[in-house]
Amino acid sequence: MQIDKKIAVVTGASSGLGAAISTALVENGARVYGLARNKNALDELKKILGENFISVEVDISEEKAVTKWISKTFSEQCCPDILINNAGIGSFGKIDEIPTTEWLSMVNTNINGMYYLTSRMVPFMKQKIDSSHVINIGSILGTMARAESAAYSTTKFGVRGFSEALFKELRDFNIKVTCLNPGSIDSEFFKSSGIEAHQNMLQPQDLAATVIHILHTPDNMLINELTIRPLNPRKP
Repeated sequence: MQIDKKIAVVTGASSGLGAAISTALVENGARVYGLARNKNALDELKKILGENFISVEVDISEEKAVTKWISKTFSEQCCPDILINNAGIGSFGKIDEIPTTEWLSMVNTNINGMYYLTSRMVPFMKQKIDSSHVINIGSILGTMARAESAAYSTTKFGVRGFSEALFKELRDFNIKVTCLNPGSIDSEFFKSSGIEAHQNMLQPQDLAATVIHILHTPDNMLINELTIRPLNPRKP
């Protein structure tokens, strides 16, 4: 895919990997709708990226809000080319200590939000002659779980399953689906999860470059799943 002049939607765009992906897409000529709950952070990113970044304050776990935004933004004359389902939250702890509210919050954002966006955007992508691409950001913990990650791993294993089924469902419509499973990332995600981020973690801009590489693959070539992890993940 040639990214120049394509229309992209990136969730969780206000910081970390989402901001890095949005930046890389704009730098490659795309028009990016950046979705997040943090309006101030989105506005700051827009100051940097300019008119090709459109900030959208929305909580993707709220189905009605997602449906309303998509219906007023896209049409037969304006179809999205790229969807990056990046938004995700994580909370870690023993299964008998994790509050139900935190479990549901992860499911609603990491799984339901991805479903709301994808299910409502795919009909527009099906109308396109050129190929479209859905990239779902999974996790290394969606390929192998560890202790005290039951809630988060459940959602990320779900992202993998969703991606695999979607790939088989949409390939005949010229829609690519990729699941990208990163290891630990030096981003706000870990800070908000109570885990100290450090420079040996994957850097958001490096993963964003990988996303651009995935999008740039020839029309009849698909990277349907990719796992990336730091070589030496321990804190220096």
